[in-house]
Amino acid sequence: MTKRKSFPLRIDPKLYEVLEKWAEDEIRSVNAQIEVILKEAAKKAGRLKKE
Repeated sequence: MTKRKSFPLRIDPKLYEVLEKWAEDEIRSVNAQIEVILKEAAKKAGRLKKE
């Protein structure tokens, strides 16, 4: 399994609610949902090689 980097994240409560619902809709944890969103944004920006 890939090693993960942990760090604290401060986030607006309203945004967290949106992420929580979105994650629930896709059967993921909020943490996993945030990672998916960030990976897609990094790929779109050309900062992460597409797998």
